[in-house]
Amino acid sequence: MSDPTAVSPMKEKKILEFLEKGILVSPDLEEELDQLEPDADGPMLLDKENKELLDKGVDWESFDKAKVEAEKGSPKSYEKMVELAKDDALAEKGIRILRNYTKKSRKRTYGDFVSHFNQRFKALNAMLRHRSELQGATAIARLAGRGANENVALIAMVKEKSVTKNNNIMLVLEDQTGEFKAIITNKKKELFERGRDLVNDEVVGVIGALGDGIIFVNELYYPDIPLTHELKKGPEEEYLAIIGDPQVGSKEFLVEDFKKVIAWFNGKLGNEEQRQIAAKTKYVVVIGDLVEGVGVYPGQEQDLLIKDIKEQYDECARLLEQLPSHIQIFCIPGNHDAGRIAEPQPPLYKDFAKSIYDLPNVTVLSSPSMLTIGAADGFPGFTLLLYHGYSLIYYSDNVPSIRERGGQKRAELIMKFLLQRRHLAPTHKSNLYVPDPDEDPLVISTIPDFFITGHIHRMASATYRGVTMINASAWCDVTEDQEKRGLEPQPGRLPVVNLQTRDVKVINFYTGRAR
Repeated sequence: MSDPTAVSPMKEKKILEFLEKGILVSPDLEEELDQLEPDADGPMLLDKENKELLDKGVDWESFDKAKVEAEKGSPKSYEKMVELAKDDALAEKGIRILRNYTKKSRKRTYGDFVSHFNQRFKALNAMLRHRSELQGATAIARLAGRGANENVALIAMVKEKSVTKNNNIMLVLEDQTGEFKAIITNKKKELFERGRDLVNDEVVGVIGALGDGIIFVNELYYPDIPLTHELKKGPEEEYLAIIGDPQVGSKEFLVEDFKKVIAWFNGKLGNEEQRQIAAKTKYVVVIGDLVEGVGVYPGQEQDLLIKDIKEQYDECARLLEQLPSHIQIFCIPGNHDAGRIAEPQPPLYKDFAKSIYDLPNVTVLSSPSMLTIGAADGFPGFTLLLYHGYSLIYYSDNVPSIRERGGQKRAELIMKFLLQRRHLAPTHKSNLYVPDPDEDPLVISTIPDFFITGHIHRMASATYRGVTMINASAWCDVTEDQEKRGLEPQPGRLPVVNLQTRDVKVINFYTGRAR
């Protein structure tokens, strides 16, 4: 019987050619040996990662020096060179990373919060001023010189909201020049309903009649998505799939259901149409909570199958590695992942998730982050806004129109609300956040084609003004605690988007207590 591990004489000869040049060839390049030529100026170890860098025209002498410095404890230069090479490789595949928050943590001061909110106001103010109705908006400090009953327009942040004894809505509005009161009467029914949904710290445009120290509001405007935003469609039938909240390491992780997902991606499960979709799937987004984590809540160790967080990531990597290698995978962190919970959440910490970073077709990004996929000659590609969704629960509970129509069961309403505000967490207490004095990274400054979230374990999809909104399912089972709180998660669903038509299909792999 022949030895299955034996190398053919031709390949053995090729390997010897490399050895003569002082180059070791990794077994993962065995199939490509015929196309490779030894390069004495290249790396001493030629594996898939180094070959990709070499193909990018990396100056290997400089790269090698940077790697040596990294091993001595100065990794910045090396990491930057790897990052640039990977960006080039992604660009060749029609992928571009637009926003990825990687700023280092540092001590924050009161002044950082002031600058942060000023930057937010400046960005949202500019969006509102694109509206013809608000181009002449005045600063609050200038209202003092205006006459009674004069129509005024202003752009301001909602500092306070209350309901009067006559059931009108009273607002305290502020901008960088001062504060002013405004009232929305219940006699204007449609406007009053919109006023009920206003939340503290959001930035709005207001038009109304000036009274004695108050504005009687006649119209409200949000930064919003313009009506002219195009519902873009791709030139080819390609698919984007979204995996929400795997939470690998939990006793509730749906391992058998997830194995079926892997089988489906590899064309081994599903009907003929579904297998065709799997074969044409080019992109996968994992929208946070890759692992269950450790110490996320009191007594969590009782719920863990894997108690070491590095081992949780190793198992997650082992599962993702089984997806076809041609699929580009994008991962962002969630509140269960190792790292900072405060938003923006930086990419997964390499100290814990190195096995994820080592997967050649995986790109690890922050939450939120933004990227373009599917770019080709004559087509700019699709812009994806990825956000795990920590703030979603706050708005499901505190926005009356969302709460009254189902709350967490209506993720698409929450996402629409955030798009209208052009901010992922407009209210100060809706999330934990780091005040960045240079910008507010949660402002939706670029209008996406896809807005993708997770966190609440509910499958939802809808379109708002040319933006496809998808809240992903989860891959951990319904817990007793969730049932006691009246929640109805929908685990085990895989949303798949046809980029040519923008249609969203949902494949249900769940075999447990279906909801």
